[in-house]
Amino acid sequence: MAHYNRILLKFSGESLAGGHRLGIDAGALEHYAKEIKALTDQGVETAVVLGGGNIFRGIQGTKKGIDRVQGDQMGMLATVINCMALQSALEGMGLKAAVLSGIPVETICEKVSRKRAVQLLSEGYVVLIAGGTGNPFFTTDSAAALRALEVKADVILKGTRVDGIYTADPEKDPGAQKFDVLTFDEAISKDLKVMDITAFTLCKENALPIVVFDVNEQGALYDIVVNGQRRGTLVTTAKPA
Repeated sequence: MAHYNRILLKFSGESLAGGHRLGIDAGALEHYAKEIKALTDQGVETAVVLGGGNIFRGIQGTKKGIDRVQGDQMGMLATVINCMALQSALEGMGLKAAVLSGIPVETICEKVSRKRAVQLLSEGYVVLIAGGTGNPFFTTDSAAALRALEVKADVILKGTRVDGIYTADPEKDPGAQKFDVLTFDEAISKDLKVMDITAFTLCKENALPIVVFDVNEQGALYDIVVNGQRRGTLVTTAKPA
């Protein structure tokens, strides 16, 4: 039996770009699809929230004269494109995958609802939840926390380019120290940028743990979810004894 039975994965849009800054890389899609398939083969119910920064990031649009609300809506549409791409990769490996969206895109996918997402998860679908929260001014990290709570996931797993949360960006500061475990209060007070305060607060108030891990390390996701290994950084309400 897997260590976690129902999970929500949070990947950034940039992760789908592979080694590129923008766009969707076929190799990255294949990697994520294989990692997810390894979980579903063990019966793990898997929901996924993707960012859209590889296509368009709303807040950056304001620097180019785009209205913030409209820019955020453009970013939500970018997440729909990313979810459709991952859906195609998953279905190419024989998995059942469905895209639900926080904004209505009727000819492409269903509008998300808690009941529908839970139904699909119980039927063995990988549920890809696009469109953020459906509202401007909220990040896809906040959307991940919201959707995880709605489907009653056991944990949020956030994939990043490094193997956990550090005191500083380890790609820029070689002296950065890794945290193995953090409380939500510590993550908020230290102003750690791996997720926004809204997401941390939602998870704290509902005792929903977060594991931050290296999304590019093959098998790391399986080790955490199925084998229950301590990888990356665990963020929780209270540190284990």
